[in-house]
Amino acid sequence: MNIGTDFQHIADKRIAVLLSGGVDSSVVVHELAQHGLQPDCFYIKIGPEEEEEWDCTSEEDLEMATAVARRYGCRLEVVDCHHEYWDQVTRYTMEKVRSGFTPNPDVMCNRLIKFGAFDEKRGHDYDLIATGHYAQTEWIDGKKWLTTCPDPVKDQTDFLAQIYSWQLQKALFPIGHMRKEQVREIAEREHLVNARRKDSQGICFLGKINYNDYLRRYLGEQPGDVVEWETGKVLGQHRGLWFHTIGQRKGLGLGGGPWNVIKKDMERNILFVTKGYEPVKVWKTDFLVHDMHYLTEALPFAADGQPLDITFKIRHTPEWHHATIRPSDRAGVYEVHSEALIQGVAPGQFCVVYDNDFHRCYGSAEITL
Repeated sequence: MNIGTDFQHIADKRIAVLLSGGVDSSVVVHELAQHGLQPDCFYIKIGPEEEEEWDCTSEEDLEMATAVARRYGCRLEVVDCHHEYWDQVTRYTMEKVRSGFTPNPDVMCNRLIKFGAFDEKRGHDYDLIATGHYAQTEWIDGKKWLTTCPDPVKDQTDFLAQIYSWQLQKALFPIGHMRKEQVREIAEREHLVNARRKDSQGICFLGKINYNDYLRRYLGEQPGDVVEWETGKVLGQHRGLWFHTIGQRKGLGLGGGPWNVIKKDMERNILFVTKGYEPVKVWKTDFLVHDMHYLTEALPFAADGQPLDITFKIRHTPEWHHATIRPSDRAGVYEVHSEALIQGVAPGQFCVVYDNDFHRCYGSAEITL
């Protein structure tokens, strides 16, 4: 049973809505209200330090959230998770990039802030926490699973694959069965104040803050050589290895390209690149993952360790891939073999693992060297 669209079973539940000011969470409030439910709404405040001058949309976000809550007669409360975000999510991000890895702050924001710090401060008083994520939950054989949504472009199960099992039990995604255009149509039909507001493109919760500015604020710059992998020729300078990721092709500032980032040598502070539009050197079929995090139950490996058929994603795109996975000889490390070549496989990225039908999400693991 898909419980993202079945409102009858939650009629007696206390529901908290994380209302961001965007159109998705606003339609969540509308959908709940349409079914006779009156949730309490919460705006999570985590903007940058007061003295920062980054262009953040938090004031406009709160105005939008206030208008929507008032429209449906819901109580709105501001919950300050500023310190938790900058202490936990920022620390995770900076530790990873400083070590040469590719982190995903949005993934950890869901675990540590939306379903973490908020639950500690206010969410513990509620049975369910509703968000505007494009994802679904289903009860299958008596267990609650995170499942994909019908819109492959907007599907956000990859951003939710690191939440804890207890957090999944409280999660509610009332628009997870919809496509983005349906959500926009509802917002315009209901004349919601933010019906035509553009989706945010920055880091989770941080509005228009540029990711490189975010890194520069905490790590500064550390110039080094950009070197052609095949010849050893120095092509130019980078401002810090943390501003680049494996497979990157844009923003390198090099002529005669295109150039692709192929390796980061953290000890010598060298960024290695290779030339070509689709160079084979930046594509892989095989890679290792570790620290497998499960949402509902573990992958059903056979006792003899035979490969298991799965699907997976390593970045937030509509594309997903068929593969096999098996335990390696190293404890806690798994071998992934993709049927197709994958571009830009980078240590530190999350490999999100699904069943063979790309429906149930098992969880995710971190790509390792």
